[in-house]
Amino acid sequence: MKEIRNIIEQYDAVDHSNEKMALASVVNVEASSYRRIGARMLVQSSGIWIGGISGGCLEGDALRRSQKAIFDNKVTSVIYDTMEDDNNQIGVGLGCNGRIEVLLTPIDPSNSTNEIEILRGICDDTKANIMLKVVRHPSENMLGITSLLKPDEHQNEFAGVNLSQLQMDINLVKQKHKAKLFSYEKDTIHILIEFIRPETQLILVGDNYDIYSMLGIAKQLGWRSTLMGKTKKLSKEAYNLAYKVLTLDDFDKIPVNEYTAILLMSHDYKIDLKLLKYFKNLNPAYLGILGPKTRFEKLQQDISKDISKLDFIHSPTGLEIGAESPEEIALSICSEIVAKMRGKSGGSLHHKKGSIHERDF
Repeated sequence: MKEIRNIIEQYDAVDHSNEKMALASVVNVEASSYRRIGARMLVQSSGIWIGGISGGCLEGDALRRSQKAIFDNKVTSVIYDTMEDDNNQIGVGLGCNGRIEVLLTPIDPSNSTNEIEILRGICDDTKANIMLKVVRHPSENMLGITSLLKPDEHQNEFAGVNLSQLQMDINLVKQKHKAKLFSYEKDTIHILIEFIRPETQLILVGDNYDIYSMLGIAKQLGWRSTLMGKTKKLSKEAYNLAYKVLTLDDFDKIPVNEYTAILLMSHDYKIDLKLLKYFKNLNPAYLGILGPKTRFEKLQQDISKDISKLDFIHSPTGLEIGAESPEEIALSICSEIVAKMRGKSGGSLHHKKGSIHERDF
């Protein structure tokens, strides 16, 4: 979501009477690629761009092609193929060895339903959304057409494809939490069904110096942080880094869902015990407690005789990377939060067998 917010900010800063724009979107990936489906790059007619569709090897060519799409006012599809590792191919030098399809869509600022305006409307959502985008169609006028599907909504007729099949594919994407390009009507129509996660909501409890490293990394990741602590102890930096600052008495005023991570780092046993009793029943995506294992064992004993019910809590919190400084500890914890939310173990990619990104459907 951070990249989307950056694109919207740049879009709003442009004088549209003097500058035209196009959105380059990764709509399909085969084999290896630095960026995955859903990566976006906003290109201005002047050559300024923000975002990215690769590790840097494709942006220059995508910029030129986007400028042509702007000039022609025509949605264009381009496929970058580095599967053969040919030295004449764009992308060599990064070692991608993949096939990446990118859709270049001129943006009409007078159209309130253009893709950037659609993305603006979901930035503050706390649940995942589904976006449909036409990538191939017998009618060129259909290319780039999008439709947003809010949570618990069912898709109506779209792009002339079989509705029952489309709904089955939407349900699959929701189940997998992964975007995919689907083909319909004997491969004459391609539709990208994109799963767009909301911002990670971080509830951080604490007011000591170590919270600043956590807030800083969370901000860089594009997470929305709510800080709870003794407000008189907090500096101006905490208010600048956090989205919201609350007192410790406001713990029951914060919504919690499957995209919420909670970290208790108050260094106060009574506070941690009180908040653990409350938050453990709200099913957050992640619940971590700073401190040694012996401290957590005491918390378990004070909460419940059946300690197996607390197996989902992470304490000590963070991945084992040998972290020592507050910054390294924050990096360790944030890495574990990402791994937990993606359903990963957090191990070294060097030892992973097969591809980095599973291609399970």
